[in-house]
Amino acid sequence: MRPNKERVLMTGGSGRLGTELRRLLPDLIAPPRRELDITRPETIEAALERYRPTVVLHAAAYTDVAGAERDRETCWQTNVRGTAALVSAVNRTEAGLIHISTDYVFDGTRGGYREDDPLGPVLNYYALSKLVAEEVARLARRHLVLRTSFRPREWVSPVAFTDVYTSQDYVDVIAPDIALIVTRWRDVPYDTLHVATERKSVFELARRRRPDVRPGSKSEAEVALPDDISLDVSRWLALKARWKEETTS
Repeated sequence: MRPNKERVLMTGGSGRLGTELRRLLPDLIAPPRRELDITRPETIEAALERYRPTVVLHAAAYTDVAGAERDRETCWQTNVRGTAALVSAVNRTEAGLIHISTDYVFDGTRGGYREDDPLGPVLNYYALSKLVAEEVARLARRHLVLRTSFRPREWVSPVAFTDVYTSQDYVDVIAPDIALIVTRWRDVPYDTLHVATERKSVFELARRRRPDVRPGSKSEAEVALPDDISLDVSRWLALKARWKEETTS
């Protein structure tokens, strides 16, 4: 039987996605990092005891792709050990886990990746940490992995790569879909969903909100980047259409 009201506890509430989701889901429980820090297991235990969520939305992560090459310890401590501590704590409760993963778990050689395609080999340390974190998240008794990718609301860099293809979008475009899934997570008949938009170059995406952005090449990047990391989102689009039909019929 479905609970009368879901109690959703989110990690990473001050992050890019977390900030958007707090606007969209006013009842979301999003403690500040001083109260819930996934690198400090005792704060996880305390938060679960205090809020008694029915589901934990795990959005906290180290996301600086280039920075991960320079500070591998912090990246691993956050993405892998933090996720492991969270899963261990969640499994001592009745709560489910929704884990925010990334398109970087794929190698990026061909694009159009489906949920059940083989993962890796990864191109950089950030990707490695997120791939391992995703597999750790699957140890939660009730889990849903959402692979997605998003940018800030505005394109901040003066340059965007023409030779990297993606299905990522701006965070205010992606967040409403994530919010909908969170509210209906029990109705998702899968353990993995790709949540993104159509395939385009990073340059094409950048020009949507910064027309003066200059074209560039991934050869200029500080870290190895994929050629085409786009995701097949047909599973999510079909599910969303079904939900819409249910609410209008």
